Amino acid sequence: MFCWVASLLAFTAGPFLLASINSVDRFSKTIRITNDSTEISHMACRQSEIDENSTGCRYADDLEFHAKLIKNVPGSASNFSSYMLRIINQLDDAKVELQRICDRTHDAQVTEKEATVSEILAAVRTKGDEALLHYTEKFDRRQLTPETLRVDGARLDAAYQQISPELLKAIQNACANIDAFHRQRLPKSWVTFEDHGVVLGKRYTPVAKAGIYVPGGRASYPSTVMMNAIPAQVAGVSRIVMVTPIGPDGTISPAVLVAAQEAGIEEIYQVGGAQAIAALAYGTDTIPNVDVITGPGNIYVTLAKKQVFGTVGIDSLAGPSEVLVIADHTADPVHVAVDLLAQAEHDPMAAAVLLTTDAALAQTVADEVEKQLVTHPRRVLTEKAIAHYGVAIVVDNLETAANLSDLFAPEHLELEVDEPWELLPYINQAGAIFLGHDTPEAVGDYLAGPNHTLPTSGAARYASPLSTETFMKHSSLVQYTKRALTNIASDIDILTRAEGLPSHGNSVRFRVDEA
Repeated sequence: MFCWVASLLAFTAGPFLLASINSVDRFSKTIRITNDSTEISHMACRQSEIDENSTGCRYADDLEFHAKLIKNVPGSASNFSSYMLRIINQLDDAKVELQRICDRTHDAQVTEKEATVSEILAAVRTKGDEALLHYTEKFDRRQLTPETLRVDGARLDAAYQQISPELLKAIQNACANIDAFHRQRLPKSWVTFEDHGVVLGKRYTPVAKAGIYVPGGRASYPSTVMMNAIPAQVAGVSRIVMVTPIGPDGTISPAVLVAAQEAGIEEIYQVGGAQAIAALAYGTDTIPNVDVITGPGNIYVTLAKKQVFGTVGIDSLAGPSEVLVIADHTADPVHVAVDLLAQAEHDPMAAAVLLTTDAALAQTVADEVEKQLVTHPRRVLTEKAIAHYGVAIVVDNLETAANLSDLFAPEHLELEVDEPWELLPYINQAGAIFLGHDTPEAVGDYLAGPNHTLPTSGAARYASPLSTETFMKHSSLVQYTKRALTNIASDIDILTRAEGLPSHGNSVRFRVDEA
């Protein structure tokens, strides 16, 4: 659903194109694009936010760090509006802009960060708890001991007293819906009986241990706990371990702790960052090694998951969150605007894209975005996302919109059109699809049941949402009778001779000759 930065694509691409900043008016609401420079509003405010990186990157959420707007957009400034949410009318320019947004995780400093992560992984692998505690103190400024790494039962019990009855009920409702949905697609083992006594099949079994990473920092994410833990429970994983960093106030969100317990997790460790991924992958005296690690995090967490893949399985390499809305003249501009902002408020690098056949709707949505931003509690962060990675594209027809959507392969796709089910066959690449005017993405984020851990940064071209299968593996089942083996012996002999593997052929021939 979200993440600070990084995707698999980010690790192989080039650097950002940095915008030239001419001047900043802290109180202006608009973004003005010229041929040579970009003036960004509301960006001078240095809002210190603690990211959940747990690798020491507590950064000032400021202009220098986030000014990654592209410079010299093809076709010059005339292709764009003066709104913060830019409006594009030319198809070629739209394709370029969508590619730029999709590639927004390109980071020239990834090599340096990978080296840092490699050092952390190696230290935890060789020194275990000692290195884990060292990096937790260094980066999170928390002094822990092996005895205090695990969240104790008293704190778990107390968490229930620290949330409202309404929140508890909402968590329980979400757990029930997520559980019900994932049970519908639980893979089943099967066998088939062929001629001459041949038996073929597939046997599904869960992994023995799963590790779930739950980020902290900007917000509390009980939904992430449920979306990762419940599929593991449904899959039949016998031991589920959760790690999450201590928040800036020195605690773990009680909502997160309650959600974990409602989802069936009681083994929770208060560590985060690359060191937590290392502990789950390699094990320490306190934290067990697991078979699969899931859950989003910042770039250090993502790079750590990338590097431990092969030692353990992982769900994906998640990038910043994104939504693409396809809307026609029947869409409500207020609803479209709030849906775009609902994605942008996650992260300064979140993407919010509108494709519409109605030029007037694009203008009205752009106006409405600025109107809703005025009183937005996360205005600075959200404006950065809209200014950098928000765009409204006017197209001739819905088929063109569908083609552009497939080019972008969005994490979340909303079809706010009159006949969404008629448009659906034209859509081939999206993580989750929300159909109709009354289905905002938030229902999928929290309560509908399908998983909200989705492919990002174009990965929906080849990847799928997290599911029970993430925590399962399957084995092929094969049984032949003597008669069946005799029937295929000649073909196997020919193939093994072609590959120069005589013992392979003999393993069949010796058995057949005995008959």
